[in-house]
This record gives sequence, C-alpha cells and structure tokens, in this order.
Amino acid sequence: MAGVSAPAPAPVRTPAATYARDVRVTWWYTASSILFLHVFAAFIWSLTLFVEGTVPIFVLNLVGSAGSLASGVLLLIHYRREPLDDGDEPVRRRVWPLVALGIVSAALMGVSAGSLLFGVAFTAQALCLVRWRHGIRLRLVILLVALIVTAWFVDATRIHPAGYEVSGFALPLFAAMLAPLTATSLWWWDIVRELDRARRAEGRLAAAQERLRLAGDLHDLQGHHLQVIALQLELAEKMMGRDPDAAVEQVRAARASVDEARRGTRDLAARFRGVPLPDELANAADLLRAAGLIVDLLVDTEAGRAPADVLGPVVRESTTNVLKHGGGVSASLSLARHDGAWVLTVENDSRGAASVVGDGAGLSGIAERVGSVGGTVDATRLGDRFRVTVRVPEEVSA
Repeated sequence: MAGVSAPAPAPVRTPAATYARDVRVTWWYTASSILFLHVFAAFIWSLTLFVEGTVPIFVLNLVGSAGSLASGVLLLIHYRREPLDDGDEPVRRRVWPLVALGIVSAALMGVSAGSLLFGVAFTAQALCLVRWRHGIRLRLVILLVALIVTAWFVDATRIHPAGYEVSGFALPLFAAMLAPLTATSLWWWDIVRELDRARRAEGRLAAAQERLRLAGDLHDLQGHHLQVIALQLELAEKMMGRDPDAAVEQVRAARASVDEARRGTRDLAARFRGVPLPDELANAADLLRAAGLIVDLLVDTEAGRAPADVLGPVVRESTTNVLKHGGGVSASLSLARHDGAWVLTVENDSRGAASVVGDGAGLSGIAERVGSVGGTVDATRLGDRFRVTVRVPEEVSA
C-alpha cells in the first residue's frame, strides 16, 4: 500500500550522533596535524640542503624524508586500527618493522643534514607513533625529550657552515617539538576513543537492561499462572475417581487461570506498547546507535499527541528492518506534523546490504496497520538509501 510521501523534515543531529561523527573528525584532524608537522620540518631542512648542499646529499635527504613519511603514515594507520587494550603480541610485533623503517630513514636524514638533532628528532617521533603499554608512554617521552635536548646541545657546540645561525633556534626547536606534540596528540585521541567506546557500551547496556526487564516481568507473570494451573490440574487428577464434580470444578478453575494468564500477557504487551511515542523513538535511536550506526533524530514537540498504538509498532518494525537489512552506517528517524497528518520517516544507508529492506512481510504489516486508520505508507529507494514514510491522520486518537 503506498501513498504520496511527505517531504522529510530536515534532520537535527542529536548530541550523541554529533559526537559519533566528531570522533572520526577528531582522528583525521589528529593524524593530519601530525603529518603536517612532519612534512613541514622535513621540507624546511630539505630546502636548506637544496640551497646550500650538494646534489648527492640532497638526494639522500629526499630518500630519507620519503621513507620517514611512509613510516609515519603506516604507523598512524596501525595506531588507528589497533585496539585500545594491550592486545595480543603478534599484532604488536607487526609494528616494529615500520618503526625500524622510520629510524633508518631518520638516520639518513640526519646524516644528509649533518645534524644529530635532525636524526634524533625524527627517530623520537617514530617511537611516539607506537601505542605503548600503560605507563610506558610518559617515561618514554621524558627520555626522548632529554635525548633531543642533548642532541641539540651537541649540534649547537659544533662548528657549522655559514648560515646555520639563521635557523639556529627556530628550526631546531620545531624539530625538537615533533615527538612531544605527536605523543600529546595521540594521547588526546586515545581519550576521545575511550569516551566513544564508553558511549557505545552504554547504549548496549540500555538495550540489554530493557530485554532483561521484559524477560523478568514475563517470567514472573507466566511462572505464577503456570504454577497455579499445574496445581489445579494435579488436584483435578487426584479427585477424578472419588469426586468427579469437584474434579470438573478444578478443571474449570484451571481454564479460568489460563484465561487470566492470557489477559495478563496481553496487558503486559500493551504496557510495553504503551510507551510514549517520543520515548519509543528515543529507544529506537539508542538501539541503532548501540549497533554502531550514526543516527539523526528529529521529533516534533507535540509528538506525545501522536497515536502511539499505531506508530509505535511501526517504529519497532522499521528499526528491526534497519538492523536486519540495512548494511550501512547511518540512519535517520523523524516525526512531524504536515498537512493535517503525522508523518513518520525512517531512512537508512543500505550500502552493502545483503537484501533489500522490506522484501519480507514487514512493510505489508506496516501498511495493513496504518491503512486501518486511513493512513498511507510509501517506501522509496534513493540511491544507496532506503526511506519509509508513514502518514497517519492527525485526528486519530493517541
């Protein structure tokens, strides 16, 4: 069943969704800043050698700079993919060839520039790009800073060619700051990543607590009724021979208990279905975020007046479809009033999906439920995104 879809309201990014996207932005900012400092320092030294040095020395410096940059990029990629925990040793051992490449390249750069500080500074930066075990990083940075200061002092006391005094402070200081700035940037990134992991764990915990609460309520309800029914039937069996009428009464009581259990289960389901629609949408967004998706959530300020008994199951069914068939990284949920109707829009990124959303009975069930109150459903694929738009007349009681 399909109708004319209303224009989806522009999504307002919630703080949690904004934070999830900012985590990736933070990483790109951190990595690009580290590489920019690396390339800038190497470029200034290479420019000095190009002006004052010979061709072989300049070529040697370029080879060392290229190897050092390649080592830095690969170490950052490895750092991004390595888990926050200590991890297994085989994974950690794979980083050392990259560190060795950085150290050898830094040595070539130092030899070509005739500067101990130059080689030590880039070696220190390569070591700072490793995710060290807890407590080692701070001590390592202090040691490396001491070595850099020593190398700087050695360079400053040597006899240098004319023109060294021009870059005798600013450039060495810039090179000396590479290692501590790199370590500080990655330390900050680790904090951001730890906060992101805690946020995801909170979402998974909330979903698990909701399932446990439902399971507990169902267990208490059904356990009580089933125990009563079992006792009534057992009593009826014992009385069947000597008092058939009393046994029949016990069977009738057991049947009444079955009806009471059925009503209790129905009331329990109605209680869970009776969640206010804004809360229903918020729970759906939390569940999708717990599954790793970036979620946009836009809810009208008067959403509490929308028919939760009609739209609540639609939200749950649409959320299930996104989780089962989406295969993407983002989704959006919105509920707004438009032209005398409540418009619910669920849209998700379906890249890499194994099947098309709505191939099963999910959309048919939604259409049947919404159609019973005069509403419409429109399912549309827009490139790599799938959108379900549900319209329910505003006069339908909540």
